[in-house]
Amino acid sequence: MHTIGRVKRVESSKWDFQPEGMNNTIRWLAGHIFVTVEMFIQQSIKTYEPVNQAWFPLFEEGTSPADWDGDVPSGEELLAALREQLSWIIPVIEDKLPLKMAEPLVIGDDILTIDTVEGIVQFLSWHEGPHAGAIDTLNKCKDI
Repeated sequence: MHTIGRVKRVESSKWDFQPEGMNNTIRWLAGHIFVTVEMFIQQSIKTYEPVNQAWFPLFEEGTSPADWDGDVPSGEELLAALREQLSWIIPVIEDKLPLKMAEPLVIGDDILTIDTVEGIVQFLSWHEGPHAGAIDTLNKCKDI
């Protein structure tokens, strides 16, 4: 994952840095990437049991670090989870890529419909890019 390289370089003071005008933090972005993979793989392969489901309410689309109350995974926990995720996801999906999903995923107002496991994997690959870029940008920002 491209994200791992970005997250490995995060300065400790930057995990929760949120400049004015930015919606989220590096901690949220890293968690969001992890959670999105878990959620979408489970949606496409119903037998898959997502890992760290307790993190979902923290990092799902539409959530914000401003709403966090209680335990939030550390940067080290998020990095470890991102590193390990491929080791359990790849065996789950590798022989299922051409399978049709029971219920297609519709993104936006019918902008994109994904109906195969392979389509989900392609979407997840794309989804990671902008968020990894935001992680890199936030890590380069100067504290104000």
